[in-house]
Order: sequence, then structure tokens, then C-alpha cells
Amino acid sequence: MSILDRLPVRTRSRLLIAAPLFHTWGYAALQLAFGLRSCVVLTPRFSPSSLVELAGRHRCDGLFAVPVMLSRLLDADCVLPPSVRVVAVSGSALPGSLATRFMDAHGEVLFNLYGSTEVSWASVATPSDLRASPASAGRPPRGTRVQILSASGAPVPAGVVGRIFVGNEMLFEGYSGDVPVSSHDGMLATGDLGFLSESGLLTVSGREDDMVISGGENVFPSSVEDLLAGLPGVREVAVVGVPDASYGQRLAAFVVLHESSSPLSADEVRDHVRQHGARFAVPRDVHFVPSLPRTATGKVIKRALL
Repeated sequence: MSILDRLPVRTRSRLLIAAPLFHTWGYAALQLAFGLRSCVVLTPRFSPSSLVELAGRHRCDGLFAVPVMLSRLLDADCVLPPSVRVVAVSGSALPGSLATRFMDAHGEVLFNLYGSTEVSWASVATPSDLRASPASAGRPPRGTRVQILSASGAPVPAGVVGRIFVGNEMLFEGYSGDVPVSSHDGMLATGDLGFLSESGLLTVSGREDDMVISGGENVFPSSVEDLLAGLPGVREVAVVGVPDASYGQRLAAFVVLHESSSPLSADEVRDHVRQHGARFAVPRDVHFVPSLPRTATGKVIKRALL
């Protein structure tokens, strides 16, 4: 009921589940479909053209996917059939302006769920939320509460970045072994940092352990990735922190270009960040690579880049 509070999926829908079933998101979609007595359409291997063909042939009105699949649909100029009125994604962050570009092409159908294996769901962004703030993770659904806390456990004001804590009826019991769990007032930490707007929209800034401290300045790689995702010719990008003898850490950008785009230089990449972001967010290292290593849910495996 918490998911249905935000996702307009109805009884006896026809749902195409492209997200892998072994992942929490794909499995959640399958459970939801069974509870709604829905027709379930599965695809053994994703490709933009096969997904569009399946959705049209089976007259699907819902699609459960991961964000990288939306990028691939746009890259291939594939348009979903008009029967699809709900496209729900989770499993990794929506990069850059992907939400806006997807809705410009397919209509106001996109819903983005943020959560983790430990806390299940935390928030859901509706199309109107994503129009207002494309980087938003939305608002908590019914029965869920989200708080942003400082390192000392105190609530922080709206707009201030802190640790994200989530409370609902789906929290896990703990890790195997003696791995500690960070909790507060019946809520668990997701391991992410973020902030709430004055209107209550949640924005995830990045993983706690991903934040880069360069020359005393805190930099979230995801913010630099969003900047570079808007640079013409860039298909996808990942930014990581690498050791630096002078500054402690420096940023390194790994950039994948569209095959049909004009070549970009490392200086053009740096200039784009310098013009649109902070000086300390400029990546000193720029690597052009053919692809980014990803998990089955589309998350970039950043350790494989180092």
C-alpha cells in the first residue's frame, strides 16, 4: 500500500518488468504485480527495440526498469507505445537531466523510487516532483518517515546536507556477523547524504563514503557527474576521488562519448565544470573510455575504474 500510495498502478494492469528479478526492485515489482493480479511480461535480455516491441505487443500500461535503460531508449530514439502510462525506476540514481529528457519524449509517466535493501523504500518522486526538481528523490510514501540528521544525530534545517535516516515497517534486522547498524529513534541510516527542501522534497547528494575531500573542500562526485551529463557529446560519465600528494584527494572523470558526436578534449571537460560549478569541483584527471562497468541494475562499479 505504501508503494501504491505514490505509483498509480491498478488491479489487472499489464506490467513489463525489465529490472532484474534477483534485485530488490525487480522482485518488488513482481510482488506488486501478483498482489494486483496483473499480467506480468518479462524479457530475458534488455535491448531498447525489444522492450518497445514487447510493451506494444502485450499492450503494457506499466514498465519497471532501471535508469540506464531509459538512457538507452533515448539513445536509440525508441518511443514507448502510448499504452504505457507508468514508468517506474529504481536501483541507481537518475543522472543529470535524464528525467526531464525522458518525459519530454514520453510524457508525464516517470516515477523514481529511492531506497535501499536495508530500509526498502524511502521516497518516491512523481512526474510533477521531477519536473520541479529533476534530481529529486521525491517524498516519503504513506507509513514512511525520512529525517536528515547531523553527525551528532541532531535534525538539520531544510537545505542543509546531512545523513539520511528512514523509518518504516520494512527495516531489516541487521547484518550478519558483528557489523554495526547506524540507527536513531527507530530509523536506520541509508548510508547516503542528502537534504530536504522547504517543501519536503528529498535530494540525495551521494554516498557517505563517496564524498571527496580535496584541499579541505567537500565535493560530491554526483554533482560533477550531473554537470558533465549535460555537456553535448557526453553519453555517460563517472567521477571518483583518487589520492593526491598535495590536496589529499583529487577528482578523476571517466567519460563515455556518443559514437556520432564530435571529439571532446580533456580541457573542454574541465572548462565546462569550471564555468558551471565550483573551482574545487574541476576534475584534474579526465579519461575517455568506451564504456563504464555496471552492475545488473545499472550502478557504476567505481572501484573497477581505479
